[in-house]
Amino acid sequence: MNSIKSVPARVLSRRPGHSLEAEREQFDKTQAISISKAINTQEAPVKEKHARRIILGTHHEKGAFTFWSYAIGLPLPSSSILSWKFCHVLHKVLRDGHPNVLQDCQRHRSNIREIGDLWGHLHDRYGQLVNVYTKLLLTKISFHLKHPQFPAGLEVTDEVLEKTAGTDVNNIFQLTVEMFDYMDCELRLSESVFRQLNTAIAVSQMSSGQCRLAPLIQVIQDCSHLYHYTVKLLFKLHACLPADTLQGHRDRFHEQFHSLRNFFRRASDMLYFKRLIQIPRLPEGPPNFLRASALAEHIKPVVVIPEEAPEDEEPENLIEISMGPPAGEPAVVADLFDQTFGPPNGSLKDDRDVQIESLKREVEMLRGELEKIKLEAQRYVSQLKGQVNALEAELEEQRKQKQKALVDNEQLRHELAQLRAAQREGERNQGLREEAEKKASTIEARYHKLKEKHSELIGTHAELLRKNADTAKQLTVTQQSQEEVARVKEQLAFQMEQVKRESEMKLEEQSDLLEKLKEELEAKARELVRAQEALTRTEQSGSELSSRLDALSAEKAALSSVVRQRDADLQAAQGLAREKEAALSREQQRSAQETAQLRGQLADKESQEQELQRRLLDEQFAVLRGTAAEAERILQDAVAKLDDPLHLRCTSSPDYLVSRAQAALDAVSALEKGHAQYLVSRSDASVLVAALTQFSYLAADTIVNGSATSHLAPTDPADRLVDTCRECGARALELLGQLQEQQTLHQAQPSLVRRPLQGILQLGQELKPKSLDVRQEELGAMVDKEMAATSTAIEDAVRRIEDMMNQARHASSGVKLEVNERILNSCTDLMKAIRLLVTTSTSLQKEIVESGRGAATQQEFYAKNSRWTEGLISASKAVGWGATQLVYVTPGSRRTGWCSTRASTKSSSSAPTRSRPARPSSWQLPR
Repeated sequence: MNSIKSVPARVLSRRPGHSLEAEREQFDKTQAISISKAINTQEAPVKEKHARRIILGTHHEKGAFTFWSYAIGLPLPSSSILSWKFCHVLHKVLRDGHPNVLQDCQRHRSNIREIGDLWGHLHDRYGQLVNVYTKLLLTKISFHLKHPQFPAGLEVTDEVLEKTAGTDVNNIFQLTVEMFDYMDCELRLSESVFRQLNTAIAVSQMSSGQCRLAPLIQVIQDCSHLYHYTVKLLFKLHACLPADTLQGHRDRFHEQFHSLRNFFRRASDMLYFKRLIQIPRLPEGPPNFLRASALAEHIKPVVVIPEEAPEDEEPENLIEISMGPPAGEPAVVADLFDQTFGPPNGSLKDDRDVQIESLKREVEMLRGELEKIKLEAQRYVSQLKGQVNALEAELEEQRKQKQKALVDNEQLRHELAQLRAAQREGERNQGLREEAEKKASTIEARYHKLKEKHSELIGTHAELLRKNADTAKQLTVTQQSQEEVARVKEQLAFQMEQVKRESEMKLEEQSDLLEKLKEELEAKARELVRAQEALTRTEQSGSELSSRLDALSAEKAALSSVVRQRDADLQAAQGLAREKEAALSREQQRSAQETAQLRGQLADKESQEQELQRRLLDEQFAVLRGTAAEAERILQDAVAKLDDPLHLRCTSSPDYLVSRAQAALDAVSALEKGHAQYLVSRSDASVLVAALTQFSYLAADTIVNGSATSHLAPTDPADRLVDTCRECGARALELLGQLQEQQTLHQAQPSLVRRPLQGILQLGQELKPKSLDVRQEELGAMVDKEMAATSTAIEDAVRRIEDMMNQARHASSGVKLEVNERILNSCTDLMKAIRLLVTTSTSLQKEIVESGRGAATQQEFYAKNSRWTEGLISASKAVGWGATQLVYVTPGSRRTGWCSTRASTKSSSSAPTRSRPARPSSWQLPR
């Protein structure tokens, strides 16, 4: 209410000369304007001056009728921000408004509850806050209506708190529980607000963050008072009740203490609160309620609201009076004046100046828009970070709830076992109680018998007129025994079980005493006879006996009063027994109710655990299905490359294909193991997912390299290799399709993919070059041998071509001779070039070998580079074969078709036949 003092008095005072209706109309319009400005859809905090006017309006009309008349008409279901600011204003009105505001809000509880339920069912961030805020407001209204001694601002003295709590322990207990509920609602709102904000302190300086943080000022004020009151009440309860009875209160207070301390610490670190409120610091640990002197160490937390600077009052014009052209529109009147009379003196501007000014205005406007865009982007980034943090916090909270549910489940089971043991103990106590009742009835019957015997003793008192001093002494002993029995009966009123045991012992003692009394009475009767005989002899002692008779009468009256006292004690013991029985029955009923409640909680925990287990299985299967789908796309892409014409240029070696196929077979083994393990335990699919990922990659790699290897293989092996790759892809896709469905998951057989992979492995081994069968030690000798053979073949071809040239000169003439000479010269030049090539390559080969390349000798070098050596051998064979073949097709040779028919016929019959050298096979060519 400190802020109300700064509002001008003109709002509350009646203006002179105005009627009551005009003043009421002016007041309604003022309130309507303040409510519309305070409660709007802008994501910004409520301005304090508008809230103050609404609060002053409640004091002016002594209620909140006008406020609710306008608030009901607000479109609260259409905007969550509008509902949030409505709850904020209502909270401020409840705290600082007129006391009658509470009754007016009670009549609109249904409206508040409907708004909270509406936004609670929608997935809106402000909507969830509105749901929590409305629950707090409803709790606040209910508490203050039930306890009118506490104002809505919750500020009372300790004397008022003591008077409200009273001396009844039950009332103090119930008031403490209600304050705990009140505090829970306050802390739940603060936790919900902080959960939606980013952890950065700079968020409190943004309008969106301040809109959420503004209501927490009232929450801090309420929590400080509630914390102080609960500490006072708990110390008072611990002074009246045992510590074990209040264990639940202490646990709940400790939990709220740590939450409140964390809330105050986070709020005090934010810049937004530092200039608006001074937040108190709570102690490091909660008070020790088990030590009564700790109350003196408690310090009441005090919240300080700094005095605000007086804000300039905005003129609230009920009728709009246009004071000038709106911002951004041209001054039409000034333009017309300038057009008519020209610009004023000294104000003539050049067109370039006008353009410069317009450009400056555009630059400033663009800068403003750029700043707005930057602020908007920063706000979006902050919101996204807040959402990520909120999701992470929710995930962590779900994990904690799951762990807590498991712990609670174990605790409930332990408590259920304890309750069952207590129930068995109660049944056993019931049996003991029934047995004690039987013993008590037996004691009562014996007591009645004793009473009858006592009445007989009273009847015989008339005959004891002449009893001597020994008889009086014995009566005194009897009276003392009666007092001892009375004391035993008083002990029965305090401890039931001890009374039952001691009563049985006392009964036996009384029975023995009764037998002794009977014996003594018989002895006294005999003595009385002797006394009567002596009485006849001694008449002088009559006066003494008369006095003794009076004494015995007094003793009789005393014994009668003792008997009545014992009857009253017996009735009190019976009443105490009935009270104990009623208390035991109530305890049994309470234990039965707690057992039923714990069973219900146990069932709820089990259902929650089953739901969490089901969600875990669904998530694991979703991961498996996503992995299988991705693996299926990988294999489909690999199978599609079998028919891709662009893939025809890709080649691969059989050695690499064999290594890929072997790795894929190993991955199939891992896949079988992971599949079997997943079928045993569906809660962990990590092994199967890892094996499936590796298998899809290796299988796709095997198919692609199989297709690339087939491009260099012969036709038949290439076709078989492609078909095997297709079969492997089909088997793998079928397996992945089965792994994506729950119905076919157990039918999946990863072993079916093994057979096509083994076929690819076998075909790859068949396509490997056979020249590797030659021993590595013979490669060096083969190189020298083939190079020497090639040189010999070339020299032989050169010599034969020269012979053919000489023969052609003798056998031909004219044009034919000229043509043959040119061809033979070309062949001679070609052979010389080939011989030079062989000689040069041989020299180069020797240089490479002699340079070492890491090998010690020539044979070791050839053995180490076996594939390069094989290519060199194949090339030398090809050169030798080409040189020899050239001789057979050269003009002038007996084996060519370029000579005359007669020469060809003669040469074919007379020339010796020579076998042509075989062409090296394709597998001997270097790759």
